[in-house]
Amino acid sequence: MTQYNNIGIDSNLDKKRIAHLFKLGIFAALMVLAGDMLLGWGVSDNSMSGIDQYFSRYLTVSNGRIIASAILGLIGIPIESLSYFGVYRLIASKSEKLAHIYRAGLLGMLGFGAFTHVMCCAVIYYLNAVYELNPALATESAVKFALFFLLPVMLIFLPFFLTAAVTQFVAFAKGMTPYPKWCCIFTFLAGFVVAIIIKFIGNHSIVNAITTGWISIGALWAFGGLLITMKKADM
Repeated sequence: MTQYNNIGIDSNLDKKRIAHLFKLGIFAALMVLAGDMLLGWGVSDNSMSGIDQYFSRYLTVSNGRIIASAILGLIGIPIESLSYFGVYRLIASKSEKLAHIYRAGLLGMLGFGAFTHVMCCAVIYYLNAVYELNPALATESAVKFALFFLLPVMLIFLPFFLTAAVTQFVAFAKGMTPYPKWCCIFTFLAGFVVAIIIKFIGNHSIVNAITTGWISIGALWAFGGLLITMKKADM
């Protein structure tokens, strides 16, 4: 007879279903990474400094690339977030408390992740539109646009994102999943580490594109690592 815990998760975990979610997550992460790279592919103008230098790499991004990036993120990010419910099932089988916290983080990512990405694309579109009319005002206008429209959404999204990331790491590190404790390394925050390291290569289009997609790279690491090491899990 199938046994369920208090939050309705089968204690006899369905490996095929979880593996399917991880594979779906890999597909979605690749989709979002493609969108991120389309948006971030460009070289910064080293003759500039500060925020002007940062925004300069986006001045060559066409409207078509911005739209494509927005659509890929709008579709891929919700699928990616839903795929993390494979991890949720793992945590729920051992710790209902951590599972509740993790689920709250995932729901916030699901609700605000794609919105945050689209607003990032909107900032770049606005930057380029103003630049065509008055290059001197482009950066200042884009920063104001970001403060008014992107920042509020990002401030809502980030606590959910960090909640899910930290909870997942803690759950694995404390043995609150069927996986070995060392599998805590398969966290989507790993993408941030990759972005920091690869930045040392220099100001190149491929580098800037990859760093733009650090969250998706982290997702690929997390889903791929957990899928490969599933045979080591006590399931």
